[in-house]
Amino acid sequence: MAFTSTIMLLGSGELGREFTISAKRLGARVIACDAYHDAPAMQVADDCEVFSMLNGDDLRAAVLKHRPDHIVPEIEAIRTEVLAELEAEGFNVIPSARAAQLTMNRDAIRDLAAQELGLITSPYRYAESLEEVRAASEYAGFPCVIKPVMSSSGKGQSKVDSAAELEAAWDYACANMRGDRARVIVEGFVDFDYEITLLTIRHRHGINFCEAIGHRQERGDYQESWQPAAMKPEALSKAQAMASKIVEALAGEGRGWSLFGVEFFVKGDAVIFSELSPRPHDTGMVTMISQDLSEFDLHARAILGLPIMGDEPAHPAASAVVLADRDSDDFAYEGLADALSLSPNVDIRIFGKPTTRPYRRMAVALAVGDDCNDARALAGEAAAKLRIAYRD
Repeated sequence: MAFTSTIMLLGSGELGREFTISAKRLGARVIACDAYHDAPAMQVADDCEVFSMLNGDDLRAAVLKHRPDHIVPEIEAIRTEVLAELEAEGFNVIPSARAAQLTMNRDAIRDLAAQELGLITSPYRYAESLEEVRAASEYAGFPCVIKPVMSSSGKGQSKVDSAAELEAAWDYACANMRGDRARVIVEGFVDFDYEITLLTIRHRHGINFCEAIGHRQERGDYQESWQPAAMKPEALSKAQAMASKIVEALAGEGRGWSLFGVEFFVKGDAVIFSELSPRPHDTGMVTMISQDLSEFDLHARAILGLPIMGDEPAHPAASAVVLADRDSDDFAYEGLADALSLSPNVDIRIFGKPTTRPYRRMAVALAVGDDCNDARALAGEAAAKLRIAYRD
């Protein structure tokens, strides 16, 4: 079979699954890699490899076996020095090995944003022990937020209101961090009006944006998102300028063609940089129903050098997650028909994860409404009707 391109996907969760579908629709061959068998993207890919992304020898061996045209990280916890070596040998790392190295850890991307690019951020310090956490909190002030410098989906993140809570927050961060070092960022809590994700597409002809996505988090992990988020033109202009600046910096010497999820806090007309992912963002799953081209379609087009015709408009829409509440490898889903019967404007995506654990994201409900509030209510109602039935 002839393919337009071969893509190696490093990390094969629900975002990788949707990206794989988008890439295959454009004729690409996809090899899905993850640390466990039957990961969501593996179920729809052409081939798969099972190994830890932090094992540099296994990572290199998989790349040399398949010799992909594009190496596409979907997770942060990757042996990034091996990606840099592979890029130097001629492999195309998306969006660049530099981007993978800087976004693997919150400290590197925060230092780039605040110190090198001069973007507005909250006050912050790093800590590698409880004693350093105490000192960092004195600088950042209370309330503050403590996060592992490497984690995913908000794991290990705590809001701390007093010094008495620091030890528990440090222990929680250490228990949920990824990688091989115990390090956290302690940052001043931003009393924001709202927070957004600005999906930013850097492609062969320039930079374009999706409409801003609002979202609500619990335990540092997104629970619902909606698009378009209402923003003053002045605030949106600032966010777009900051997003453009940082994605250009991440391109490095390479092409840097990718979709980026850039997160901001907004307080009045003030826009404060929070975080960045050089790939589709979990809050951006709403684009599977709000836009003609989803974030996954746009990511695939950018990587493959295909046209991006302009900023992507959005219909009022929302997403709401479905979470597990226990560990299990024997379960089913109930209520799917009830959820889909609510409205023709509702859709459901079940991710196909083989096991559950507390707070693990297993599915998402999507809805279109007359406005975002209407869509949020409908998506939330649909998510509540889809239930996980445990058999063990």
